[in-house]
Amino acid sequence: MRAAAPGKLVLSGAYSVLEGAPAIVTAVDRYVVADTRRPAAFITEEVRAAGLETPPWFDASRLRDGDHKLGLGSSAAIVVASLGALEPELSANPMPTDPVVERLFQRARHAHRVAQGGGSGIDVAAASFGGTLAARLVESELQIQRLAWPPALHVQVWFAGSSVKTSEMLRLIRALPPQRYDQLMAPLCEAASSTLRGLEAGDADRVLRGLAAQRDGFGDLGDAAGAPILTEATRRLQHRAGNDFVIVPSGAGGGDVTLCVGYTPPSTQLEAFAIDLGHRCLHLELGAAGVHRRKTP
Repeated sequence: MRAAAPGKLVLSGAYSVLEGAPAIVTAVDRYVVADTRRPAAFITEEVRAAGLETPPWFDASRLRDGDHKLGLGSSAAIVVASLGALEPELSANPMPTDPVVERLFQRARHAHRVAQGGGSGIDVAAASFGGTLAARLVESELQIQRLAWPPALHVQVWFAGSSVKTSEMLRLIRALPPQRYDQLMAPLCEAASSTLRGLEAGDADRVLRGLAAQRDGFGDLGDAAGAPILTEATRRLQHRAGNDFVIVPSGAGGGDVTLCVGYTPPSTQLEAFAIDLGHRCLHLELGAAGVHRRKTP
């Protein structure tokens, strides 16, 4: 049996999701494929934590750029696809409320948290359920609702050529004095909540304002913690883009995936400037299907 699970983009709520703010995550049309007909050539810590007796082979090359992860949630997609390949009841086209997918999600999220020492699990949710989701931690449980991204807003995704460990960024941020941490996290939480309210209301302007406020908050948080959430390249891109676009890191930041969000695609001049800074465009479709069974050739 073969199963496929998508990568993800965190569109809103990075870091603040761990403090109970809502995150927006979307599945993208790049998949990890797991296949039970071949033994695993490599076993990730997340798959090991899932306790699989015979882990399947997997191919995660679509979520990598050579030796670098693209920052699209490969570890979550690998464990979800691996579990899916061993689930005989998994459908080729699961419904959003499919109990099989819910079961896979819970098991994968537990394994992912054990292997990574915590985390929200929003990347596991995207790999499991697909689509675009709002997710909020409530007493360690992840509450999820489906959303529609405003059709008026264009999202271009740039890979900056490096990858960072979320755990290392979190270590630096959590080393801040508690009062300072709370002071910096409060505006991020409010901006994430405002972004969600904009999405629920179909208010694209409010979504853009919420993303811009989060970008500024990431800069303040990273500067205080000595963590490069908002890189110099991201700052330069925003300066060049002016008020036409919001340039914001996806997820932990630090130089892997950067989003350019606006009412139009970026101009050729802005794209050329991004390329000069070492970025390249990742052509991704948002709201992709979640984990599903694939026919064997």
